[in-house]
Amino acid sequence: MQIRFRQSPAPLVIVLASTLMLAACNSDQAPPQASGPVSVGVVVAKIESAPLVTELPGRTTPYLVAELRPQVTGLIQKRLFTEGSTVNAGQTLYQIDPATYQAAYDSAAANLARAQANLTNTRLKAERYADLVKVEAVSRQANDDADAALKLAEADVAAARAAIEKTRIDLDFTRLRAPISGRIGRSLVTPGALVTANQASALATVQQLDPIYVDLTQSSADMQRLRREIAEGTLSSNTRDHDLPVRLVLEDGSEYGQEGKLAFSEVSVDPNTGSVTLRARFPNPNGELLPGMYVRARLVQGQTEQAILLPHAAVSHDPRGNAQVVLVNAENQAEPRPVQLRGTQGKHWIVTGGIAAGDQVIVEGLQKIRPGVKVQPQILGAQGAGETAAAPVAAQ
Repeated sequence: MQIRFRQSPAPLVIVLASTLMLAACNSDQAPPQASGPVSVGVVVAKIESAPLVTELPGRTTPYLVAELRPQVTGLIQKRLFTEGSTVNAGQTLYQIDPATYQAAYDSAAANLARAQANLTNTRLKAERYADLVKVEAVSRQANDDADAALKLAEADVAAARAAIEKTRIDLDFTRLRAPISGRIGRSLVTPGALVTANQASALATVQQLDPIYVDLTQSSADMQRLRREIAEGTLSSNTRDHDLPVRLVLEDGSEYGQEGKLAFSEVSVDPNTGSVTLRARFPNPNGELLPGMYVRARLVQGQTEQAILLPHAAVSHDPRGNAQVVLVNAENQAEPRPVQLRGTQGKHWIVTGGIAAGDQVIVEGLQKIRPGVKVQPQILGAQGAGETAAAPVAAQ
């Protein structure tokens, strides 16, 4: 009979216990540090002047709008324009049946001729009586009656002339003309339709689109802040409100080729939105801007002399949307810093608070660092990329 002996697990337990003790000892030690500081590209902040460009939403609206409504009642005989075409002021657009108005005009003309003939007869009689009354050939009563008849005949002529003028105007209104020059939309009536004088619905609409208005909205709080900063001297403004140049960004992101001017701003605040409407005027010779288009307008509303321009790559935003940069502090460590932005200028952010002149702001290598890590700054920009930066300058 063969007897087998089982090996005791004690040696294996001892090995595992030793391994756990070593791991516990090593866990108390700090993680290994990098072999050296991380190389990053920085720009040195400096104070300079920068315009504050405000970007506002807006919509285009016609310069002039005229709705065509008939001023006489009748049937539409002809439509004398092409829908969507350009029409000129005074151009006939609709012809209303003029038959009844022509007859009324002819009748008024006949009444005027009758009144004028009667006036001639009564004038001659009055003149004769005036001579005869001097020699007492007629009574003074007869002379007075002749004078009164003359004045009555003159009044009849004046009334007849007013009547013929009224019928002439009505006859002229049978030709419905364009009150302004511009683009005409679709016709809401066709030949044969009955229209009435001063009806509520328009027959068509003419819009003048060159120039064209752009109505912008800006919060009253922003406007008051700008005016306060200008009054305090923080911002400077050498341009009156209605002289401000305005540029447009279209819906597809392209910039409109023509520069406009700010025409005026409303004197009251919309109680529903808390905003003020500003109106800009733009030339529109090619009809590129159409009424109702959504656009964004950029206008310079002030000039700051205490701005710092930083590349877009230097500024990031935290989860709450607050802007921040990463500086190189006096110990050559990466240090996040919140900043205040006031728009952009080209490829740069306009920074008005949070950093000072001489601060070194990291632009390149941000993905390789974290707060507190040692860095080796390399100055970029005008001082030359790759140049080793000196120790950070203290904020003034």
